[in-house]
Amino acid sequence: MPYSAEISRRQPSCFLFLIDQSGSMAEAFSNENVGKETSKGVNESINRTSEPIQKSQAVADAVNRLLDSLGQRCVKGNEIYDYFDVGVIGYNSEVTSALNGIAGDKLIAPIGKIYENPTELEKRAQKLPDGMGGVVEVYNDFPIWFKPISIGGTAMCSAFALARIVLENWIEKHPNSYPPTIINITDGESTDGDPTDEVNNLKKLSTSDGSVLLYNIHISSEFMQPVSFPNTTEVLSDPFACSMFDLSSSLPYSAQKAAEKEGYKISPDSKAFMFNADPVKLIQFLDIGTRTENLR
Repeated sequence: MPYSAEISRRQPSCFLFLIDQSGSMAEAFSNENVGKETSKGVNESINRTSEPIQKSQAVADAVNRLLDSLGQRCVKGNEIYDYFDVGVIGYNSEVTSALNGIAGDKLIAPIGKIYENPTELEKRAQKLPDGMGGVVEVYNDFPIWFKPISIGGTAMCSAFALARIVLENWIEKHPNSYPPTIINITDGESTDGDPTDEVNNLKKLSTSDGSVLLYNIHISSEFMQPVSFPNTTEVLSDPFACSMFDLSSSLPYSAQKAAEKEGYKISPDSKAFMFNADPVKLIQFLDIGTRTENLR
């Protein structure tokens, strides 16, 4: 059965995040539930405010939060087990590592090296129940690996091309590992061409456990109905969203079950795609895309 390989220090998996940092990412989210509390507290890393939040800020918060979460999953006693290699590529008119040199001259690094080396810690307020019907504001350290950027174009083709080169090298060293997972977060159409060929070449890469997985999340400034893990383009009114749907991988079984636990309606043909997500759903999407149950 594909996507069932054991993940261990000898046989790690890989997560590669592609982050749109173009000028349009300075725009605000459109969804009305931005900043609202959730029963599971998944938006704990997002500033609680009635003011609109920029897409670039929400994405940076979500990915920084996830890097912290990935590191915590790998802590065993006083040791960090390097179950994952991780990279973050930012793209606007140029394509570069967003990890501020943590990976050295490489684009990916073991999770332990990343987890132990945030560039800074920010104090973030979190509102918690006080046990008497009110709330109390608590300040916690929030680790930062990269900050929001929003400038220039959207060199998505170049980002996918670089991802292919990075993962070709990674797979050569880990031919039997759980396949790499790419999570692409964007709010606009590619400005350096049609990414279809680059994506198809990328998705041809595989380990003995299956092909590379591509998750796409298209965030929007428009007031349009959010769509999560669809199985058809008929529910999508945005032409670019339809294109991103077509490029996305089918949702593997473990991710289907993770999504169902979060309350999403999933079918066997669901794609690893989300459209017009608010910051809360963005965090859930990243968590589902990186959920693993076979760590050893």
